[in-house]
Amino acid sequence: MNQSKDARIAVICGGPSAEAEVSRVSAAGVASALQENYSSVTTLELDADLGTGLSELDIHVVFPVLHGPPGEDGTLQGFLEILQLPYVGSGVHASACGMDKIVSKHLFRSHNLNVADDLVLQRSNDIATGIKLITRSLGNYLVVKPARQGSALGVHLVEDANQLHTAVQNAFQYDDQVLVEKRIDGKEITVGLLDIDDQLQALPVIEIVTPVDSWYDFEHRYTEGLSEHILPARLTDQQNEALQEAARTAHRALGCRHLSRADFVVADDGTPYLLEVNTMPGMTPTSLYPDAARGAGISFSELVSRLIESALATGSAYAQTT
Repeated sequence: MNQSKDARIAVICGGPSAEAEVSRVSAAGVASALQENYSSVTTLELDADLGTGLSELDIHVVFPVLHGPPGEDGTLQGFLEILQLPYVGSGVHASACGMDKIVSKHLFRSHNLNVADDLVLQRSNDIATGIKLITRSLGNYLVVKPARQGSALGVHLVEDANQLHTAVQNAFQYDDQVLVEKRIDGKEITVGLLDIDDQLQALPVIEIVTPVDSWYDFEHRYTEGLSEHILPARLTDQQNEALQEAARTAHRALGCRHLSRADFVVADDGTPYLLEVNTMPGMTPTSLYPDAARGAGISFSELVSRLIESALATGSAYAQTT
């Protein structure tokens, strides 16, 4: 790896997202790891002063460590493109599509990836009518999700119509569109991808285990000791290879670059269902993506350095066309 040790790096975090504090924790770890190999690393908040800070510091490359909108949905990425600043992670289009669970599922289906049956509710819909349609089409054993949110915020597991009504109302607090999916019981699985040097590397498959009668919600994601990452996953070699290939297909379907993480449920009958793709996976001490990289023999400091070098090599898409 040909490191640009003198590159001035900005790690961007925070902002107005409901996941801002998680983002700051991730960013602290990324900045610390980058400082092992680079002489100029600054952490900046996603706020109205960001543009001024990037300009005054004469930043060369940005590492956005942001979760949820507007940092992960293409908004910040478009701003960085206008500034012609290289940055780690997917571009505007892939970020926007990856953040939107409804749009991404359409893309996944078009690439023959297996996803759970679903229906979409709009805020303008009559909830009671929508719930009747959902229960008639999908039953009562469901998952309710805001269309554009991360870290399982606003996600509810439901088993009857009364729970469904409450869950939908809660999800509408996060978004004006709500995705309701048929609930699949099975192993929670994730596959990280590293997309640099013209190679799309699938990292080891991880199985996520939480205590009985719990699931991988916000609390279990970010509280140490409340989830276990089993690596390699307790699946057959054939299943692991199929999941890695599905993750590659999903990454390409969205047009991701540099990194992503695909989340699956492998049903009790062995059928894999793709849930979503994270275009900027978490980088906290309890996050899955750094664990997967370590499973592939890549230390955290090496991982973030390789991502910075790839961003510098990729450059700004806008700058390449002018």
